[in-house]
Amino acid sequence: MDTPQAASNPGGIAVIPIQTDDENIHIYYKKNEVMQVTNNDGHFAIVGIPLSAKPGTHKITIKQGNKQHSVDFIVANKDYRTQHLTIKNKRKVNPNAEDMKRIVKETKRIKQALAYWGDSLPTTLKLIPPVKGKRSDSFGSRRIFNGQPRKPHSGMDISAIEGTPIHAPAAGTVINTGDYFFNGKSVFVDHGQGLVTMYGHMSEINVTEGQTVQQGDLLGKVGMTGRVTGAHLHWGVSLNDARIDPALLLNTE
Repeated sequence: MDTPQAASNPGGIAVIPIQTDDENIHIYYKKNEVMQVTNNDGHFAIVGIPLSAKPGTHKITIKQGNKQHSVDFIVANKDYRTQHLTIKNKRKVNPNAEDMKRIVKETKRIKQALAYWGDSLPTTLKLIPPVKGKRSDSFGSRRIFNGQPRKPHSGMDISAIEGTPIHAPAAGTVINTGDYFFNGKSVFVDHGQGLVTMYGHMSEINVTEGQTVQQGDLLGKVGMTGRVTGAHLHWGVSLNDARIDPALLLNTE
């Protein structure tokens, strides 16, 4: 399997060569296990770097039986832009008490899905776009909703007409579906070894939890549910529980 595009910065992917004759090793970054890929060029750790990562020297830990050692790698700085957005439904910016109870429950489910680990390798690390439309460069941008700062944007927004089909960018298993306060109707797909994709603000969900999907299968349709300013797909990619730029895994061939 080919390695993905490397971008060793917050929200990026570090592709780290590993010198080993034993493929029965486990590699960890910030306590999360990371994907390993072997091909004609060698053995590699494929590490998702969270947006919160500080520039500088980081390390992965390689465990082999009772032995372990670490390998350093550098995370470079990257500046993301600031986005100012106006939300008409003010509860989507300042939820009330009942909303917060719902949000707390939903956040737990969403975090569990994004942190999911499946032992099987993905079938590919070259993903097809899930929907046809204009892709924004908003990943990582600092978002200001109605003048109030919020967390950086952790996915790619793809503008499309409501009802536009959304297709699986790679084979996987649906591990979570729901209608969430902020994300609206959403689907989460496990592709293996810590690679999970999510699809938000859908108008319609066409898969069920536990269902196996192949690359290109219909997941649902574009909508404007949850916290939105218009119809679009929020496409998120999680790698070892770090939200990374989906553009790094798009097949550019």
